[in-house]
Amino acid sequence: MGCDGPAIGVDLGTTYSCVAVWRPSHNRVEVVPNDQGNLTTPSCVAFTDAWRLVGDAARNPVNTVFDAKRLIGRRFNDPSVQGDIKLWPFKVIPGPADRPMMVVQYGGEERHFTAEEISSMILVKMKETAEAYLGTSVKNVVITVPVYFNDSQRQATIDAGAIAGLNVMRIINEPSAAAIAYGLDKMSGSGEAKTVLIFDLGGGTMDVSIVSVQNDVFTVKATSGDTHLGGQDLNNRMELNMDLFHKCIEHVEKCLGDAKMDKSGIHDVVLVGGSTRIPKVQQLLQDFFDGKTLCKSINPDEAVAYGAAVQAAVLSGECDRKGQDFLLLDVTPLSLGVEIYDSFMSVLVPRNTTIPVKREGRYTTEFDNQKSVRIKVYEGEGAWTKDNRLLGEFMLEGLVPAPRGVPKIIETMEVEANGILKVTAVDVTTGSKKSINITTNKGGLSKEEIERMVKDAEKYRSEDRKRIMKMKREDEEGWLSKADFERTVQNSKKQVKKIKMEDDEGWLSKEEFERTVQHAKEQRKQIKEEAGGP
Repeated sequence: MGCDGPAIGVDLGTTYSCVAVWRPSHNRVEVVPNDQGNLTTPSCVAFTDAWRLVGDAARNPVNTVFDAKRLIGRRFNDPSVQGDIKLWPFKVIPGPADRPMMVVQYGGEERHFTAEEISSMILVKMKETAEAYLGTSVKNVVITVPVYFNDSQRQATIDAGAIAGLNVMRIINEPSAAAIAYGLDKMSGSGEAKTVLIFDLGGGTMDVSIVSVQNDVFTVKATSGDTHLGGQDLNNRMELNMDLFHKCIEHVEKCLGDAKMDKSGIHDVVLVGGSTRIPKVQQLLQDFFDGKTLCKSINPDEAVAYGAAVQAAVLSGECDRKGQDFLLLDVTPLSLGVEIYDSFMSVLVPRNTTIPVKREGRYTTEFDNQKSVRIKVYEGEGAWTKDNRLLGEFMLEGLVPAPRGVPKIIETMEVEANGILKVTAVDVTTGSKKSINITTNKGGLSKEEIERMVKDAEKYRSEDRKRIMKMKREDEEGWLSKADFERTVQNSKKQVKKIKMEDDEGWLSKEEFERTVQHAKEQRKQIKEEAGGP
């Protein structure tokens, strides 16, 4: 699919973000340096009375917010949110639909921002970084997310892109993006199939994926992970971290089990994420894989953005023959299903199913003469819905009253390549149909809210520009004042010189006076001597 201008790949990280782009002229991916010359940018935003600062300039902790990725797509009463609030120096309060809102002082007043808005500010920084590097405008982007980001978190990330003025072509999983970087680095079109384990431990999340790589086809076999386990959790602990290290290995074991593989079947273990530099993490991985040398050929900070840039180039039609047949087959991290009799979980899409996918199930009524049914959608591996996570629910109405078991209802689940879920229910008898994107029922942003936030974002950028222009004008006025001052100094120097000259003239007059006095004294002495006086 062709689109206007270059497409970028963004690793929107918890602690750092990174942007990369495919350069057709160079036939390679380039990771883009920011205005400080760094290839990664801190994922934080600072607010002052004058303007906003994003990235390296925002690292002063006063009135600075960060960790938006740990809030995005979650509700305020989420236990993980409540746990994080105790550690953050900034204030978080409940907002509309129980959304967590970050509280800051900006422009002389208190303002509240959603995680989507803060993330959009970081995405704008990534966009502007790429535009400055490429010398052209950028509109299209592929953004990466952790494997275990649920539907709500993925949709919220897409919303953040929209607020930033970007067209989000695709959301892809971080380890899948890293697998692309590994594949382009290692395979070189040899045709040899390899099975690799991607171990991604970042600042705030961890993911493990087993990926089969052959030529330009990347097939994800299984995934495991934790959206709340990363380097920051290690830093926040004031005690030994061995339990967290072992938790990382547990996800490796789970991923192997889901893929029905033995660890001996793994050709390479690829390290991704800055926290994989921790020596203990490397030691535990190497011990688990019986001394296997860990793959460190790709930069752990840049690999995810690198892979996202390749995916962006493929989707935008920019990639040359090296990537034209490129295919990424990702999977669902958790099983998806609906609640049926006695709160039982009926799975339609099992976990680790390749996406995009569309599955349907046939259901009926539980009671006689029902005119409607409530459809509740869950994700998780529990046999009972109480052990799983409710994603959303809706009513299918207009059923013809009939004995229970007679009506025929077809429920369809469709998971897009982004991992976004759409659920449809149809009554076969009447044709009554209800089709929704279930994020609308989970506190996600409405179309109107996104439009308002887009306008607010433009207003903030406009305010920043006005303040910058004002400072430039004041600086120019200050420069003119300095010029006036220097002219005054020159005039003062001339005046001082004149005064000095006058003073010198006065000094010469004084010498004449003293010579006159001395002459008078000599005359007086002579007169006294002639008179014979003392």
